[in-house]
Amino acid sequence: MEVQNAAHREPVVSERLLTIPNVLSVLRLVGVPFFLWAIVSEHDGLALLLLMVSGVTDYLDGKIARQFNMESRLGAFLDPIADRLYILTTLVGLLWRDLIPAWLVVALLAREAVMGLMLLYLRSRGQLGLPVHFVGKAATFNLLYAFPLLLLANRDDWLGDLARPVGWAFAWWGVVLYWLSAVLYAVHARIVLSRTPRTSRTVGA
Repeated sequence: MEVQNAAHREPVVSERLLTIPNVLSVLRLVGVPFFLWAIVSEHDGLALLLLMVSGVTDYLDGKIARQFNMESRLGAFLDPIADRLYILTTLVGLLWRDLIPAWLVVALLAREAVMGLMLLYLRSRGQLGLPVHFVGKAATFNLLYAFPLLLLANRDDWLGDLARPVGWAFAWWGVVLYWLSAVLYAVHARIVLSRTPRTSRTVGA
């Protein structure tokens, strides 16, 4: 483990499989089909509960991994997959129920397509990925806050009236930050490719 500036140590990324953060990530993945069924079948209470549990476990697995040096390659692989699956299933469910416009789905899926093409290009040049950027994580958090609020906005009461503008505020910020993170990844990729290729973490959310 290298020492940088005599004080900062690089995080240890291990090959361990059975860690608390990895278990939390797997549980999030297991919850995806149940969440999709709940939202499509209009079991909104269960869908909201599963989405909130997903948000809490997403925060906890990263916090625990950093705090207790449990960062692993499997965790770096599972975490962004779980984030994307929850975003995708929520988009499908909300669009199926006509709770969100098609343009929102197109904007988010187009960003995912751009990131996928970028990752393929990086791999063709010998670069496995880029470090997770905080803007991408912030975009994911905004979207994961937006979706339950947009689901609540379907209610015909004061709670729905309150959730609607707040949910759309989070959604707009999420879309803007999602695309901003893609631009930042592209800039970072250009810098990395101008140097000697090196292996890094998988592209983040």
